[in-house]
Amino acid sequence: MVLKRLLAEFNRGQIRCAAIGGFALGVLGVPRQTMDLDFLVHGDDMTKVDAIVASLGYKRVFHSENVSQYCHDDGAWGSLDFVHAFRQISLAVLQRAKSYPVFEATQSVKAVDAEDVIGLKVQAMCNDATRSAQERADVERLMTRYGKRLDWERIEEYYALFGLAEEAKRLRERFGGAD
Repeated sequence: MVLKRLLAEFNRGQIRCAAIGGFALGVLGVPRQTMDLDFLVHGDDMTKVDAIVASLGYKRVFHSENVSQYCHDDGAWGSLDFVHAFRQISLAVLQRAKSYPVFEATQSVKAVDAEDVIGLKVQAMCNDATRSAQERADVERLMTRYGKRLDWERIEEYYALFGLAEEAKRLRERFGGAD
């Protein structure tokens, strides 16, 4: 299985990373079918990540300061997306990530907090309007599951970064209760 092998290699290479995107939704108990695996990875570890995924047969198809994307010739292996953590805010997100057991507790995977998944989804919907409906649906599913347990101040900060403070207020009233 791709994920088992990938996690083992990341563990062996001491890669500082955490699941994000649809993969993180599943880890956080809100499963959604996804065609790729998304990770936030410490920028200093990207050279090691590149070597690991290349050894597994992946080819890098896109690279920028912020992201790297990989595909495999065997479609069963899917694609991999890595967001590079090097700014203070993304390093803090990575630092907050928690470990969750997977594969009947034989391995673990780190995933970012629900609030940080929400923040990344807000960024994604603002960066690409065609993704807005799916991203909003994912956000609402997380808010339904975690509700009042969420750090609403952090969520409101993310929304405010993208000029969506009013939307955050409405969501807090709907899912988190008003203070």
